[in-house]
Amino acid sequence: MTTNEKIKKIYEILDKKLGEDIVVLNVNGISSITDYFVIVSAPSERQVKALEDALDYEMSKLGVEARAVEGKSSAKWILIDYNDIVVHIFKTEDREFYNLERLWKDAVFVDIEEI
Repeated sequence: MTTNEKIKKIYEILDKKLGEDIVVLNVNGISSITDYFVIVSAPSERQVKALEDALDYEMSKLGVEARAVEGKSSAKWILIDYNDIVVHIFKTEDREFYNLERLWKDAVFVDIEEI
C-alpha cells in the first residue's frame, strides 16, 4: 500500500467515524520523524478512543500495523505511528491547546481530493 493510499484510507476511516476537522500536513523535509501528519479532533475521550479503535481495526485488516501507539490511557491525545504517517487524535480542547497546525506552520496542507 502506498503512502497516498494509506492517507486516503486513514482519512476515510476517521471521517466515517465522525472525526472532526481532519487535516493532512506534509512535513517531509521539515520533520525527521515522518512524512505526513493526519490531525483529527473528537469532542470526548470516548470518541477519541473510538477513532483509534476503528483506525487500528480497519488498517490491520489491510495489513498495515502501527509501529507505536501512545496516549490511549488518557484518550486526550492519541498518537499512532505508521512510519511514513503519524496520526494525532485529539480531544477538541487539547487540539486547540497544542495547536500542531501552528507549531508546524511550515508544513504544507494537503487537499485530500488531490491525493
